[in-house]
Formats: sequence, structure tokens, C-alpha cells
Amino acid sequence: KYTWARVENRAARVVRQERIPHARGAFGAFLSKCEAGSPVAVETVGNWYWVVDEVERAGGAPQLVNARLAKAMMGQFNKSDKLDTRGLNLLQRTGTLPTVWIPSAEMRDARELPRTRMALVGQRTQLKNRVHATLAKYGLTPPALSDLFGKAGRIALSALSKQLPPHTAQALGTVLTQLDGLEQAIVSIEKEIAAHFHPTPEVELLRTLPGVGPILSVVIQAEMGDVNRFLSHECFASYAGTTPRLQASGGKSYSGRTRP
Repeated sequence: KYTWARVENRAARVVRQERIPHARGAFGAFLSKCEAGSPVAVETVGNWYWVVDEVERAGGAPQLVNARLAKAMMGQFNKSDKLDTRGLNLLQRTGTLPTVWIPSAEMRDARELPRTRMALVGQRTQLKNRVHATLAKYGLTPPALSDLFGKAGRIALSALSKQLPPHTAQALGTVLTQLDGLEQAIVSIEKEIAAHFHPTPEVELLRTLPGVGPILSVVIQAEMGDVNRFLSHECFASYAGTTPRLQASGGKSYSGRTRP
């Protein structure tokens, strides 16, 4: 809805602070009174894409902030927009602002292809699981096929649906129709991915890894960007969420879930 903005000078004096409505052009109007190249801290909220674009167009230098880490570094028990902007200014002025990498606008746009495919594949899996659950409710076991949702599988499902109550059979048919639409959408977006993401040396190298094919290699490249931004392979593994969290004290250690 809005962003609370606070401008401080090098002496930590508040020059200006006000609420900026989330409307295109509003950030540019606010930043037009600032020096070109002024650093602008932007928290990693869900809609940061367009905010960063506005800051760049206005001549500012966006600094995308790790909001969770910044909150811990501020050491504040209370939470408000005004307190947050004061804390971010302090961290920025002392050179301790925890920032994260900002992908280019082109890369952010291209990422939507594999990310959308991932979302569609997740929906497809949910619908397939619903089909299996529907059959299990009535003790119906599908034949052992390599693909229950292929041509032979659809024939088998059609025969099994005749043993279901009428409304359940209708619901099953609706789910299968949705699956057909998802399959077409996934195939279409995979063609777009193949057309846009040309095989780079990095992608070809990724494909030499076991289990990494044409799609996953593109996903990895799009999400990691320039691999040289990572200080070490350990940092990259942590960024990818493949390292378990560790808590150790008094000779006891506990491994937690893996997450970025």
C-alpha cells in the first residue's frame, strides 16, 4: 500500500521523511530531490522488483536488504515503519547494511519462465495425487502402468470411473480435464525456455552433473546468476539450501532442516 521513507544526511540528521504511496512514479518524485547516486535501502518484500526499477530510473543506487538479518542487527524489540527506516539508515551509514544481490531486470523477467513451470508442475502433481486419492477412497486399484495418465492409463481410468458414484466420477473427469490443460501449458512454457535460454558453457557444464538435464540446468543458471559472486562453494551450497542448519552446545549437536 505504501512505503515509509526517511532521508538522512552524512551527519545523521533527518532531512525528510514521509509516506510514499505504492503508485508508479511516486518513488521517482520523492527521490528527485536527492543527489544522483544516493544509496537507497529497499527491504526484500514481495514486490521489490518495481521499487528497485523506480529507484534506478530516478538515479538512485538501490541496496536490497536482507530484512531478517537487518532486523537482528538493529537490536530493536519494537517494530514500526519509522523505527525500521531509522535502523536501516544507521546500518547503511556504518557500512554494515546486510545486502543481497540484485539480478538484472532482464534476468528477473527470464526467471519467470522456469519459476512458472515449477508452479505448474506442482499443480500437476497435486491433481495426480487427487486422482489416486479418489480411487483409493473406493478401494479401486489402477493397473500397474509406467504412466497412469498416458494413453493406456486414461483408458484404465475411464473404466475405473464407471465404478464410482456419479458425482465423484464427474469430479474425477474434471480433474483429468484440468490435467490436460496443465500438460499443454507445461509443454508450451518448456518450448519458450528452450527458445530463450541458449546453451551457454555454464549450462553445458551443469548438464554433466548426474540428474541435471535441460530444464534443471536452466533453473540453476537463472537462480544463481554469476557464480563468481559467491566467495566459495560452501557459500553457494548454503545459498542453494543444501546445507542443514546446525545447533551445537554442551557437547550436543542437532541438525535442522535444509533451507537457504
